[in-house]
Amino acid sequence: MPAKSTLEKFGDRIRELRKAAGLSQEKLAELAELHRTYVSGVERGERNPSLISIARIARALGVSLSDVMEGVE
Repeated sequence: MPAKSTLEKFGDRIRELRKAAGLSQEKLAELAELHRTYVSGVERGERNPSLISIARIARALGVSLSDVMEGVE
């Protein structure tokens, strides 16, 4: 199995934080003012989110930008 890409690692981190917060993808998307399919794509490592989208996701999760990036290389 090939090493995970940065986008895949980031998606895993978002999923981890979302589940820890007890949120569905739909609820996270609503709070972040993003579409549910966009959040799904981010979590699967298929989307390359902009800094603005990352900030919206972090705010919706109640964490800092550095928390969101933790473990992502």
